[in-house]
Amino acid sequence: MLMGGLGFFFFGMELMTDGLKKVSGEKLKSFLHSATKVPIMGVFVGATVTCLIQSSSATTVMVVGFVNAGLLSLSQAITVIMGANIGTTFTAWLVSSMSIFKVTSYSLPAIGIGFLLTKLGKTRKIKSAGQVILGFGLLFTGLSFIKDAFIPLKNSSYIINVFAAWGSRPILGVLAGIIFTVLLQSSSATIAIVQVLAFNGVLSFPAAIAIVLGDNIGTTITAQLAALNANIAAKRTAMAHTVFNVLGTAYMMFFLYTGLYEKAVYLIIPGEISSKSIMFYIAVAHSLFNVVNTIVFLPLVGWLEKISVFLVPKKEGAVDIGTQYLEKHILATPVIALDMIKKETGYMLRLAAESVSLAFESFMKNEVSNIKKAAKLEDAVDNLQSEITQYIVELSGKDLSEDENSQLPVLIHNVNDIERIGDHSENIIELAERKIEDKLPLTSAAMAELNLMWAELNSMIIETGRLLAGSDISGVKKILVHEERINCFQNDLKKGHVERLNRRECNLKSGILFLDLVDNLEKIGDHLSNIAQGIAGDMKWMGRKHK
Repeated sequence: MLMGGLGFFFFGMELMTDGLKKVSGEKLKSFLHSATKVPIMGVFVGATVTCLIQSSSATTVMVVGFVNAGLLSLSQAITVIMGANIGTTFTAWLVSSMSIFKVTSYSLPAIGIGFLLTKLGKTRKIKSAGQVILGFGLLFTGLSFIKDAFIPLKNSSYIINVFAAWGSRPILGVLAGIIFTVLLQSSSATIAIVQVLAFNGVLSFPAAIAIVLGDNIGTTITAQLAALNANIAAKRTAMAHTVFNVLGTAYMMFFLYTGLYEKAVYLIIPGEISSKSIMFYIAVAHSLFNVVNTIVFLPLVGWLEKISVFLVPKKEGAVDIGTQYLEKHILATPVIALDMIKKETGYMLRLAAESVSLAFESFMKNEVSNIKKAAKLEDAVDNLQSEITQYIVELSGKDLSEDENSQLPVLIHNVNDIERIGDHSENIIELAERKIEDKLPLTSAAMAELNLMWAELNSMIIETGRLLAGSDISGVKKILVHEERINCFQNDLKKGHVERLNRRECNLKSGILFLDLVDNLEKIGDHLSNIAQGIAGDMKWMGRKHK
């Protein structure tokens, strides 16, 4: 009964969370992203989003994702996570309502109505709303089963002794809360079980408080798991979440051992604890911890950030996903801002070039280790496109001269071309993965041809980097010559491949990968050529204006 109840609870929570995300759509993401540098706003956004989607883990994972994509800074993310901790306590208040009314009287009709809406709803929003109602019904049905499953425990002297020990030794209760939450991967589920145990008279209120504190540490494991394959900023965000909750629990232990924590709850809800009210007392205890902890650490966000940076140091060769040169205050001086955009674009090209180089090397040498780094570099390129474009848009609103204004379209086209180079790197990564997984061989002749084409393209990338750095128009001719050679390579390599196929010297599947790689390399050359021609056209235009 307990396992089935947990199954219903988790499935219902998942349905409700997914449905709420679909109902809110992109508005939810933009609302979360609206967390500004004002810390209290971040707390408000985190709490509201978590109340809406009923999952602090989902909010935290989303925040880690935003930091990974460079959309939120570490300090912004910390405040959002603080808010998520407050928002997640709403579930405990929701569960408390089952102590007042018979759950199945409402949950079973909700399941029926929700199912009908998901099947008969004509619009996506109606179907999603039905999914939310269906999830709500399943969640409370699961709680009903969990409640009934724990009833026999009231008569078990062993269980009563265990829980009594947790009440007299809070540290054991905290450890139990950590373990349960790590195993269940849901702080909401742990709190719900604690509330049901207390409702059935199995768990005392002091023991429940201890488990609740441990639950707040256990829930941080989700963010840590989400950040395993993320960049350093995302890892630091997950660490900040852990530090925030561990330190909060540590100083709260003093109040728990002295009984002051319990007295604080009684001040908020005066009166005797009964089987019907204990669930609300636990909800208050849960909210009290997260609200007080947020108030304590909100002025110390910078301190939390420094601890996270110290605990998660930057490794050698780590990819920095953020901008290097763009500063908002420089926008007031357009000449300097334009120079910084050009430097940032050059940095973006270097990342894209390194990503392509690693992807090509992975393809040629079957090196899996380079694939992940190439993919991270490509993510950084995508983020830089967004950041630089936004910066250019903001600069366009300033008082610019005609010459300065004329450079903006070229800069945007350069950024877009570099982003497309990153996309071709992603394509080459996929080709490398297929080649490695399917163990597809290439002939020595094909390998030699690819290396020659790559040498030409690499020289073209270097020349384009120099052009971006100095805008020396004489380098344009060299780039266009390289592009002609790469086009010739494409034609010659395809002809050579057809000849090898006719002589049955190569594998057909390997041949398809070979041709795809050649096409991707040629298209990278096209984008580099676009950058050179754009800069050349801009330089000529400015030259005519100056004359």
